[in-house]
Amino acid sequence: MEHTQPDFTGQHVFTGLDVALRAWKVCVLVGEAYHRRFAMEPEPEGLVRYLKRHFPGAIYHCVYEAGYCGYWIYDELTRLGVDCIVVNPADVPTSDKERRTKTDHVDAGKLARHLRSGELRGIYIPPPWCREDRTLVRTRAQCVRKQTRCKNQIKSLLRFYGEKCPEERSERYWSGPYIRWLERLAGERTSRGDSLEALVQELVFLRAQITRLTRQIRTLSHQEPYQKKVQLLCTIPGISIITGMTLLTELMRVDRFRSLDELSSYAGLVPGERSSGEEEHDTGMTPRRNPAMRHMLIESAWVAARQDPALMMAFRTLSARMPRNQAIVRIARKLLNRIRYVLKNEQPYVEAVLETA
Repeated sequence: MEHTQPDFTGQHVFTGLDVALRAWKVCVLVGEAYHRRFAMEPEPEGLVRYLKRHFPGAIYHCVYEAGYCGYWIYDELTRLGVDCIVVNPADVPTSDKERRTKTDHVDAGKLARHLRSGELRGIYIPPPWCREDRTLVRTRAQCVRKQTRCKNQIKSLLRFYGEKCPEERSERYWSGPYIRWLERLAGERTSRGDSLEALVQELVFLRAQITRLTRQIRTLSHQEPYQKKVQLLCTIPGISIITGMTLLTELMRVDRFRSLDELSSYAGLVPGERSSGEEEHDTGMTPRRNPAMRHMLIESAWVAARQDPALMMAFRTLSARMPRNQAIVRIARKLLNRIRYVLKNEQPYVEAVLETA
């Protein structure tokens, strides 16, 4: 008896992946037909072998949600000839039933169905070298946050025991003399001294790590493709090398945003709204954001509002009719517009000259 090899040439196979650390939940659809759901080892090669064995000659499509696993699955599946996209979990249409009976298999089937119907839009995947540079910049930001937390713990401990900083040393800038005073205070052989010593040692370690990472980022900023763009960005008031590198590694390509509104939405500088009929409710800044970008832009906006004459005047006008923390968000959006113009036109920023009567 002869066995004929099935031929799926030209047919489309849609695969939804719910990725997890120990196992992947997979749902496979062939055209309009349902094939099966199953669990497998977290190996892209194994998935591709399964698809090629059961559907030889087909066109393979795959989707999974962005998360802790990063983009290595996308890289491997793309290398193996699978048309793969990564989606924002918040953008996947979900029915009430799927919300109430949420399982990994249900999520995989939902992804496969919406991939087949063309309802999913993949997020932008930066090239691997850009992801590595972005990780370097984000690691420095994480260390800065840890340093801030450590400083607050030290100040809390000192206040708890009534320790006051000597007048000749200021805690505002955490200078070398102030750190040495903390180390001498931590030298007391008491439980309080041991607690302070642990925090001071952590602080010294974090300061050294931040210094090392800052040097590496500055070195990176003098290399291609960052050198020219960083120089252009630094002509904008409020933008430093670290801020410029943060923006470049997060954006990668500013031309992928068709307008300022799209770029502002990506950064999270747009308002949220809940409206029904004649009722309109402003929910403040949208929770959808790029955290690193929004934080950097708002911090830079405070500096730019003091250095750029046009932004200074705009900030004063806005502050007269709204709280300053809301006005600075508008300034951050104006600053983002300047950043977009400089990067798109590859021209340095020129401050506006205000005429005075």
